[in-house]
Formats: sequence, C-alpha cells, structure tokens
Amino acid sequence: MVKRFSKNKRNKDKFFEYIFIDSGKIIGVLGKGPPLMKTRVEVKIDTARKEWEKLISQGWRRIKPVWEDS
Repeated sequence: MVKRFSKNKRNKDKFFEYIFIDSGKIIGVLGKGPPLMKTRVEVKIDTARKEWEKLISQGWRRIKPVWEDS
C-alpha cells in the first residue's frame, strides 16, 4: 500500500488549509507501474500531520513520487 499527501490547491476555505490523502495498491511486477488509487480523503492540515507522524512511527518511509500530479 502507498499513500500520497497533497495540498488541496482549489480550497475555498479562507481559514484552514486542507490536504488530500490518497491511498493506493501497488500493482504489477515490482510496482513498475503507478499504484491503483483506491481512496481519497480530504482533511485539515493538522489532521494530515498527525496521520503522517503516525505512519512514520509505524515504520512507513518516504519514497519518491509514484503517481502523476493531479
């Protein structure tokens, strides 16, 4: 499984920043193709930071981007 954190650049809220957290499944041999996106959630930036910290503490690691920018 992979996750991508990206800023919602089209956010209309003037008080809070929102982040998309995309989750995907690695497909194909050795993940040579882009992952298959399964879910997308939009959360406030503070919630995204907590999720990031939780994933890192569980042993997840940052890798180079595997999805095209959307």
